[in-house]
Amino acid sequence: MGSRIRRALSRAVLAAVGAAAGAAVGGLISRQAASSGGALGALAGATLADVRSESDSFFDALRSGGDDDAPEGAEEASAAE
Repeated sequence: MGSRIRRALSRAVLAAVGAAAGAAVGGLISRQAASSGGALGALAGATLADVRSESDSFFDALRSGGDDDAPEGAEEASAAE
C-alpha cells in the first residue's frame, strides 16, 4: 500500500515539474503556448514517471536473458541441436 502511494506521489511530482517547465517555455512565446506547453509538459512528466517506475522490472527481464514464457529446458534443447 505504501509503495502505491509513493508511486502516485512520484508521478504527481514529475507531472507538476513537467507542467511548470512546459508552461515556462511556452510562456516565452504567448499565453496560448504557455497553456499548451503546460499540458504537454505534464504529460511528459507523467510518462517519465511511469517509465521510471516500470524500468526496474524491464531491466531485470533483460538481465535474466530473455523469454520468461519459454518452457524449462528449451534453451538446452536448442543448444544441443
